[in-house]
Amino acid sequence: MLAFVLKRLAAGVVLVFVISTVAYALIFATASGIARNILGENATQDQVQALATELGLDRPLPEQYVTWLANALSGDFGVSWFTNEAVAVTVTNRLPVTLSMVLVAVLMTAIVSIALGVAAAVRGGVIDRIVQFVSVIGFSLPNFWVALVLVLAFGITLAVLPATGYVPFTTSPGGWARSLILPVTALVIGSTASAAQQIRGAVIDVLELDYVRTLWARGLGRNSVLFRHVLRNAAPPALTVLSLQFIGLLGGAVVIERVFGIPGLGTLTVNSSIQGDIPVLMGIVVVMVILVVTVNLVIDLASGWINPKARLQ
Repeated sequence: MLAFVLKRLAAGVVLVFVISTVAYALIFATASGIARNILGENATQDQVQALATELGLDRPLPEQYVTWLANALSGDFGVSWFTNEAVAVTVTNRLPVTLSMVLVAVLMTAIVSIALGVAAAVRGGVIDRIVQFVSVIGFSLPNFWVALVLVLAFGITLAVLPATGYVPFTTSPGGWARSLILPVTALVIGSTASAAQQIRGAVIDVLELDYVRTLWARGLGRNSVLFRHVLRNAAPPALTVLSLQFIGLLGGAVVIERVFGIPGLGTLTVNSSIQGDIPVLMGIVVVMVILVVTVNLVIDLASGWINPKARLQ
């Protein structure tokens, strides 16, 4: 198990390095007139040139990247070019907001999609068709459209939930929960539709195995077969689906945060992209990749714990 963890960690480090390198090159390749954008159109050419020299933008790109990488390895991601706030502080302040929303959405997705997927696979018939129909509808609805409908219905028309804004958990747990209901619902509808279908397929595949038929023939109870054998063997693909949903929800949070006015990483990413705040963008990229690597490692460990056969794959 230790060798497995070390191997995954090494692969994660390589992944962070490769993605950060590619992201750095692509960001600078598509950026132009950075110093001019920071100072504004009224700045003189001498001012623009002085700022470019101060930021190191006049140096070759490989040299700039090496400097950034050396600083990043020591935990220094630089400062924002527009707010002069340390990138680490900026990202750290926004990260809990996005994570609280995404983690709650993943938890709700897991509960609902497992219930729907197992019911569709085991019961079949009308329940299966209903689940598939609802899943197709949910998957086809854009999350930003769902978010707008929820805002209009529950935030404005009925006024039973806050339409925008975010309340930190430390300020008010109740307010925090209320501020997350609508954005989490907007995320869960689409992710549950996709995950339920995948989990349904995984459970059906296990139900068709010979050893499961043998268990049924021996007269074991339904709950014993489902919970002790079927779900245990269907867990690895189900967990993989949920890990992919987590990654997808991180991306979906960009749109949802804009709709609901939530000050998370998604909003920060959009604003930094518009401004061309490269240090902040690179900090976000590194944090996102680390999150993905961590989640994948946790899912692999959980799969091995639930089903020891998964450790050999």
